[in-house]
Amino acid sequence: MLEVAVIEDPAAAEVSLDPVRVRLLAALGEPKSATMLAAEVGLPRQKVNYHLRQLEQHGLVELAEERRRGNMTERVMRATAASYVISPTALAAVQPDPARSPDRLSARWLLSVAARLVRDVGELIGGASKAGKKVATFALDGEVRFATAGDRARFAEELAGAVTALVAKYHDETAEGGRPHRVVVAVHPAARKEP
Repeated sequence: MLEVAVIEDPAAAEVSLDPVRVRLLAALGEPKSATMLAAEVGLPRQKVNYHLRQLEQHGLVELAEERRRGNMTERVMRATAASYVISPTALAAVQPDPARSPDRLSARWLLSVAARLVRDVGELIGGASKAGKKVATFALDGEVRFATAGDRARFAEELAGAVTALVAKYHDETAEGGRPHRVVVAVHPAARKEP
C-alpha cells in the first residue's frame, strides 16, 4: 500500500468523492471483505459490494485475497493507498495556473502554485512508478512566529534574497545532461488547530 496516491483521472476523482466510498476507503487500511465492511459502516453488503466495484474499477482499492466460504468465494479488498490527493489534472479545463496572475503576495497565487506542485509531483510519481524508479525531491516544512508584520516582511525579503543567491550559484543553463528543478518556497499564516 502506498502512503499517498495522486488521483489524476476525473472519473476516479468523482468516484473517490462519494461520502460512502470515502468511508469505505478509510476502513480499508486493513484488508476486509464486503461482509466485514457492511457491519463496520452499517450498510447492506450488496450496497458495499457495488461501491467496492466502483472503487476497484478506478484503482482505488485492490484485491488482497480470495477466500472460499462454502460454495462461494469471498473477495477481501484493501485500499491502494493510506491517503489520496486529487490532482488539478482531474479538473484540466479549470485547473489553476500561476501564470494567470503572478502576484507573490497573493494567497490565491500561492494556491495556484501549490496546485501546480501537486500536479507536477503527481505526474512524476506516476512516471517513476511505471519505470520502477524514485523521484528525487526535497521538502522543508517548519513554522516561525513573527513578532510584527514588519518582521514577517523582512523575513520574506531575506528569504527571497537567500533563495535567489542559491539559484544563481547552482543554476547552469549550459550543463549537458542537466535537468531543471522547480523551487517553491511559501510563507503563509498557520491554520488554527481545532482544540
